[in-house]
Amino acid sequence: MSTIQLEPDKVIRVGKIICVGQNYMRHIEELKSVRNKDPLIFMKPSTAILPEGKAINLPDFSKEVHHETELALLVGKEAKNISREQWKDHVSGVGVALDLTLRDLQNEAKKNGHPWTICKGFDGSCPISIFTPLEKITDIQKLSIQLFVNDSLRQDGFTGDMIWQIGELLAFISKIFTLEPGDIILTGTPEGVGKLNPGDHLRASISEVGTMEFKVQ
Repeated sequence: MSTIQLEPDKVIRVGKIICVGQNYMRHIEELKSVRNKDPLIFMKPSTAILPEGKAINLPDFSKEVHHETELALLVGKEAKNISREQWKDHVSGVGVALDLTLRDLQNEAKKNGHPWTICKGFDGSCPISIFTPLEKITDIQKLSIQLFVNDSLRQDGFTGDMIWQIGELLAFISKIFTLEPGDIILTGTPEGVGKLNPGDHLRASISEVGTMEFKVQ
């Protein structure tokens, strides 16, 4: 059973992990991709969760594992067909997450029109922080996102640059999936994604939310 923490004292069982792809224009440009009409949605199983304190293990079936730093939302109340204005009633926490991606497998899947399940959902593909209660966040669309790899700044983004902002995402997703307490939503990554190597040290932070650190084996 995979769990996460809402602050140090509350352990929550993870449900489904719903991810939003290509939600920052500069990330779309760096991948030489094309903006979609609607949010691009994919999923990870709960076994993708990797709590802070454990090492990132690079799978032997990929030669190009990329980091993608993202703002994560923890669902606290069931949501179905909600409006964009109602999202705060259904989110209990905010965290820092990495959407680890097997870029070589993903590129092959894109070329052949295949799903992304393996390249996005493998075990340990979602390193994640302890969640901070939503009420402690001043403005969720005014947060800086940074990732340092071996003390070198790799990603430096701003949640205000999201193509689809949080209310829009929750409204869109809740029309397709019933969101349940314990579900997690990853909201997309800014530009600067890149390959990880054994021995790398990662430090990911989001202002007002927190900082997490991981070692790559």
